[in-house]
Amino acid sequence: MGLKTYILKRVIYMVILIFFVLTLNFVIFMLMPGDPMQMLASGARLKTQEQVQEVLEKYGLNQPMYIRYGKYIVNMLTGQFGYSYYDNKPVITEIGDRLVNTLLLVGISTVLALAIGILLGVIAAHKRGKFADNFLVIGSLITYSLPSFWLGMVLILIFSSQLGWFPSAGTIPRDWAFNPPQNIFVYLQGRMLHLFLPVLTLVIFQYGGQLLLTRATMIQSLTEDYIVTAKAKGLKETQVLYKHALKNASLPLITNIAMSFGFMLSGAIITEQVFTYPGLGKWLWDAIAFTDYPVLQAMFFIIALCVIAANFIADLLYGVIDPRIKYE
Repeated sequence: MGLKTYILKRVIYMVILIFFVLTLNFVIFMLMPGDPMQMLASGARLKTQEQVQEVLEKYGLNQPMYIRYGKYIVNMLTGQFGYSYYDNKPVITEIGDRLVNTLLLVGISTVLALAIGILLGVIAAHKRGKFADNFLVIGSLITYSLPSFWLGMVLILIFSSQLGWFPSAGTIPRDWAFNPPQNIFVYLQGRMLHLFLPVLTLVIFQYGGQLLLTRATMIQSLTEDYIVTAKAKGLKETQVLYKHALKNASLPLITNIAMSFGFMLSGAIITEQVFTYPGLGKWLWDAIAFTDYPVLQAMFFIIALCVIAANFIADLLYGVIDPRIKYE
C-alpha cells in the first residue's frame, strides 16, 4: 500500500469516526438529566406562552428527535453551533472571542513544557543512575503530582500578593478597558505580564510527564548497537544523543506531542479558573456550571476534531521520522 492509498484509507476512517463522534455527542446531551427549558426560563425570565414558544422554536426544542438530529449534524459540520443558553449569544462568536487567549496561554506553555521536558529527559537518560538523573526524576515527579490549582494559588501568593511583580487575573490591566494604550510594545508588555503566572503554572505542571517519557524512550535507545557504533566512530556526545538516539526514540514523543496540541482548544480549565483567565477552558467550566448544552456540544465536537486531526498528522510523521515504517 502506497502513501496515497494509506492517506485515502485514513481519511475515510476519519470521516466515519467524525460521524460516530457527532452521534455520540448528540445522544449524550439528549440523555443528560434536566430540562433545558428550565434553564432558558430562569435566564430569560419567560412569562407568557408566546415567549416560551418563541424560545422553543429558536432552539428547535419543539421538533421531533430525528429532525433535531439531522439539523444538528448539518449545523455542526457547517460551524453553526447555535446560541448559548446562558447569555443568548452565538456560540461561534463566543469561541472567537476567547480563542486567541487560549492559543496564547496553552500554546506557549505547551511548547515550553515540551522543550524543557525533552531537553531534561535527554540529560536524565544520559546521566542515568547519577545525581543529576535522580534529581531530575524526583523533581519531575513532585511537580507532576502537584495539583495545578494549588500551584497556581501558591504562585499568586508569592509573585502577586507578596512581591507584586505580576497581576493575578485577567489578560490586560483593568483600566485598559476604558483607556487602551496606543503603543504596541506597551500592549504586548501588559499581555505578557498577565500571561506569565498562568503559563508558569502550566509549564511546571506539564514538563514532568514529558521528561519521564523522554527519559524512558532514550534509555532504551542508548542501549542499541548503533549507539555503540556511533561512539566508536568518535562522534561528539551531543551528536550521539540528539542526532541518533533522540531521533530513534522520538516516535512515542511524537504521539504525546500530537495529543498535547490536539487538546489545546480544550484550554487549561482549572488554571484559567484560578487566574480568572477568559479563555475557552474557563468558558467550558462556566458552561458546565450553567448546564449550557449548546456550548458544551460545540466544544466537545471541536476538541474531538482536533484530537482526530492530531492523530492523523502523527501517523504521517512516523514515516518521515523513521524510514523503516511502511504504510500498509
